[in-house]
Amino acid sequence: MTGAISDIEAFRRLVLERSGLSLGADKDYLLQSRLTPVMREEGLATLEALFARLRLDPRGRLAQRAVDAMATHESYFFRDATPFDQLRDVLLPALVARRAGAKRLRIWSAACSSGQEPYSLAMLLLEERRLMPGWTVEILATDMSQPILDRARRGLYSDFETSRGLSEARRSRWLKRDGGDWSIAPEVRALVEFRPHNLMDGVVGMGRFDLIFCRNVLIYFEQLQKRWALARLSEALEPDGALILGSAETVVGLDSAFEPMPGLRGAFQPRAREDRLSA
Repeated sequence: MTGAISDIEAFRRLVLERSGLSLGADKDYLLQSRLTPVMREEGLATLEALFARLRLDPRGRLAQRAVDAMATHESYFFRDATPFDQLRDVLLPALVARRAGAKRLRIWSAACSSGQEPYSLAMLLLEERRLMPGWTVEILATDMSQPILDRARRGLYSDFETSRGLSEARRSRWLKRDGGDWSIAPEVRALVEFRPHNLMDGVVGMGRFDLIFCRNVLIYFEQLQKRWALARLSEALEPDGALILGSAETVVGLDSAFEPMPGLRGAFQPRAREDRLSA
């Protein structure tokens, strides 16, 4: 029994180190259900056999698959409408005015899961393209899980998935029937680039962004990992840009690099450097 507990604790540390996700003892019930598909595909009969393999190669392919399996990939189109309404009504018009000279807009959808968030952003930007004639618009969508990124790139969604968050008008406009599923329209796909990335790896080589959507990710992190991730996100955000977090997330008490944007829910702006030093 002691060995089994030690294996579980080692796996928790592995997940925390590789992904920032905190798996307390109250999450042990998820191990069997989420790791069983990995075990089956690897020809392993028990969790103990899987953990034994992970001890031999904690940085290898199987370790990454096991870590990926523990992530929550819940997503749907225009999830929590408020951030998208705020983008359309407040953030986008302000950015368009400030970027009138460069005519370029970059958005990062971090931990994008199966793609509904970046595709929703692309739909909204296409609907508002009258504000940005001749602009270059880029949406970078990243996730640490290669299988979930592959699914996002395919851009195929079931009736149930498209009914979650998409109006019938939007579904008819931006998706097309493809057999029994719905396929994302080419003009929507053209705005989104999918790339593997782990928030725990930092932001070197990512470039700078006008907007960063990192929603419903930090709630799974411990305090130290939250602070580290927020510091890295601040490095990737333009000084007048905005960070969008989930409805249950905040930077208050966590990081002096950001402060809430007045009048907006879940939106945060970089602090001025002199304010950071005094915070």
